[in-house]
Amino acid sequence: MSTRSETDSMGSIEVAHDAYWGAQTQRSLQFFAIGEERIPVPVIHALAQIKKAAAGCNADSGRLDADLARLIEQACDEIISGQHDAQFPLSVWQTGSGTQSNMNANEVIANRANELAGKTLGGKQPVHPNDHVNSGQSSNDIFPSAMHLAALSEIDQHLLPALHALRDCLADIAARYQDQIKIGRTHMMDATPLTFGQEMSAFVSQLDLGIEAIEQALPAVCAIAQGGTAVGTGLNAPKGFAQAVAERLKEQTGLPITSAENKFAALAGHEPLVRLHGACKQIAVTLMKLANDLRLLGSGPRAGLAEVRLPANEPGSSIMPGKVNPTQCEALSMLACQVMGNDSSLSMAAAQGHLQLNVFKPLIIYNLLQSIRLLADGSNSFRQHCLQGLEVDAEKMHEHLDNSLMLVTALNPVIGYDKAADIAKKAWQEGTSLKQAALALNYLSEAEFDQHVQAKHMLGD
Repeated sequence: MSTRSETDSMGSIEVAHDAYWGAQTQRSLQFFAIGEERIPVPVIHALAQIKKAAAGCNADSGRLDADLARLIEQACDEIISGQHDAQFPLSVWQTGSGTQSNMNANEVIANRANELAGKTLGGKQPVHPNDHVNSGQSSNDIFPSAMHLAALSEIDQHLLPALHALRDCLADIAARYQDQIKIGRTHMMDATPLTFGQEMSAFVSQLDLGIEAIEQALPAVCAIAQGGTAVGTGLNAPKGFAQAVAERLKEQTGLPITSAENKFAALAGHEPLVRLHGACKQIAVTLMKLANDLRLLGSGPRAGLAEVRLPANEPGSSIMPGKVNPTQCEALSMLACQVMGNDSSLSMAAAQGHLQLNVFKPLIIYNLLQSIRLLADGSNSFRQHCLQGLEVDAEKMHEHLDNSLMLVTALNPVIGYDKAADIAKKAWQEGTSLKQAALALNYLSEAEFDQHVQAKHMLGD
């Protein structure tokens, strides 16, 4: 492989001749060849957004030549558009501040800017990765700022649209089957009746709560650490730099970015991201129940509840011909487990803010972005490949309803709990209907039973 020599404060090192990264990135590749997890692309694009904003602010304040700023901004625009994703190969398992990924961005931007200026890679002229691209910045404030920006972007572009679409799909199902009466179940046992529309409406409300939890967490995530530099004091950043960068990012991204009021907290703690992931965990809890309930209601087709028919998307068994499994439910359940596990790991990492810096940042943002994307993709897949093809078996619902003993609950106000229990017990022990048991016990006439035991009158307002 053809190489070129790049240098940093540690000396020189060989880098692939066509790589835009430099010495510090190369050292990270050598010393942190750990696992297959890479710094997520949304973080890379967020770093470029901040570098672009910083270059513009530095040019406005006179700290950076306008021509150099334009070269940096052009290189950043290329990164933001996804042209150079392959130039960011570093592992999540690196320095806990994200310093190596910050320098990866600095080096790629500088080398590409120099190439745009007609210079060779590796020369650090006219654009220097530290002196120009990183001017007024520290890894300690830019990486957490990129974490927030990446999370906001993924929530805005992927998760919230997916959750709203899932919620609306469930609302449509609830409305369509608002009059389809079926038996309810508590403790996995027969209970009083409800409609399938009422059953599905619960998930609409649960998702509304989850969406609200995410939206309530976002304002704190919009506040970024940029301008705090090394420990939160803002050393080496010009006056007003933090606010200026936040304003430029707001214009560039369309997101309501603000400057964090307390930069010391923004560097050493990650409570806003803990809260945001807590909302993601809440969504995962709801999706787990949705998947499990539909899996149970669709069990069968002949030896289960079989009250709904889930779409048959693919063969379900390599040995049992004709078998179809609730695979979308299973996938949604698995990703919900992953999100819950991510929450535990993220919480432990966020608790490791020793003194002026939390050094578990790559892990925190990796878990958060994975959870966001899993929930978004899983919600879309479940809606498209399960809910939109879901069918109700009205005959099976009616059969279960008629056979249930819990309709006897309607007699409590008429004959009292004890006599109603006698009817249920007798019907169960003798394998008869509730009406037959009630008449045999001489607790009610047939007309009285028919008057009071009607499922349609047991559905609430």
